[in-house]
Amino acid sequence: QPQLQESGPGLVKPSQTLSLTCTVSRGSITTNYFYWSWIRQAPGKGLEWIGHIDYSGTTYYSPSLNGRTSITRDTSKNQFFLSLSSVTPEDTAVYYCARSTTPVLTTRDRGYWGQGTQVTVSS
Repeated sequence: QPQLQESGPGLVKPSQTLSLTCTVSRGSITTNYFYWSWIRQAPGKGLEWIGHIDYSGTTYYSPSLNGRTSITRDTSKNQFFLSLSSVTPEDTAVYYCARSTTPVLTTRDRGYWGQGTQVTVSS
């Protein structure tokens, strides 16, 4: 079973870029045919799928974030990354990375998830 661990700053100022890293162990991010996703949960709200990068490096993003998202990877370090630009306080959430066999992931009972990391957007 893979292990995923999110890391990054816990506090980001409005208008800046949120940058997170997901480090994967016990499994390669290039293994067919997995999707590596970022998901978030804002206070009092449900899970929101942000986007994924798949085993081949192809990305797909939720249109709800209006083009502010970029997901990249470093295969030599077995890591993938989230960048979310022009953040506002509405981007405050617990951010998760996860592996699945489906391209969109919105439930915790599927796939393998990291423990999550709290990101607060505030000046």
